[in-house]
Amino acid sequence: MTAAADERVVRPGLARRLLVRPELGAVVGLVAVFAFFGAQSPVFRSADGVANWLDPAATLGIMAVAVALLMIGGEFDLSAGVLTGTSGLVVVTLSTRYGFDVWPAMLAGLAVALAVGFANGIVVTRTRLPSFIVTLGTFLMLQGINLGVTKAITGTVQVGGLRRAPGYEQASAVLAGTVEIGGTSFRVAILWWVLVTAAATWVLMRTRAGNWIFAVGGDERAARAMGVPAARVKIALFMTTAAAAWLVGTTLALRYTSVQANVGIGQEFTYIVAAVIGGCLLTGGYGSAIGASVGAVIFGMADKGIVFLGWDADWFKFFLGAMLLLATLANRLVRRYAEEVRR
Repeated sequence: MTAAADERVVRPGLARRLLVRPELGAVVGLVAVFAFFGAQSPVFRSADGVANWLDPAATLGIMAVAVALLMIGGEFDLSAGVLTGTSGLVVVTLSTRYGFDVWPAMLAGLAVALAVGFANGIVVTRTRLPSFIVTLGTFLMLQGINLGVTKAITGTVQVGGLRRAPGYEQASAVLAGTVEIGGTSFRVAILWWVLVTAAATWVLMRTRAGNWIFAVGGDERAARAMGVPAARVKIALFMTTAAAAWLVGTTLALRYTSVQANVGIGQEFTYIVAAVIGGCLLTGGYGSAIGASVGAVIFGMADKGIVFLGWDADWFKFFLGAMLLLATLANRLVRRYAEEVRR
């Protein structure tokens, strides 16, 4: 008689492994949203339509992935949205008002963003204040700096003229250009989004740093007891979110060649909602980069799908709220099932 295999070493079946994935609910939602809008709008499901709704999904997805990593690590960053504006303002101001080549201006913008992320991380880890409060303070300070400095330099709340700056054409081609695929123009930002998602997924699933992120978000005290450098992990995550804000802010500045001082304000909640739809828990320790990207695609579909159907754009806010509630409930059920499977 053959002895039954010990359940602790039996490899779970494919169906069970899929059911415990954090992005499962987001994938189901993605299929449902695509089917809904695609059935009613031929333009939505065409190649041009796909390029149209992948465009906003790309910039949102870059930020959502970074925010998801931070949330898995147990923290929030409410300054991420306004920091995209700060980064863009640094690039455009240095290039148009002080004669910088666009590339050095971009490096300066990255340095400013990383400094803000580092400051957020240091304050959170040293004071043990909630990151919600710390980054809310950063949000307000950056909002004031963006408005005050821009008005002082230009007399208005906008800085423009980037197209005339040296190095603009090359930088624009790298971050804000388009590529032709099958006769349809797709934004280069989509490629950057895919690369960011792939890199984040590799870090989470294949590296020691990924294990540290999950450990710190799940139980920081236990992680510290096991030798995980929790403070360094959290500081690195805040700086990663800041780097993503720089990438998005610079991309949008190059695309539109101007930046308003209030750009990005309010977007931080959209990033968090996309990450939650993608499977991240507000309590930390659970989620995925792929799920956050799927959440961003759902947003892109809804944003453009509502326009294609000729609906009032105000319905998009209703959609965001409904998706947040449904995703939170779905994530709770999936998490509960995952815990039962692993017992």
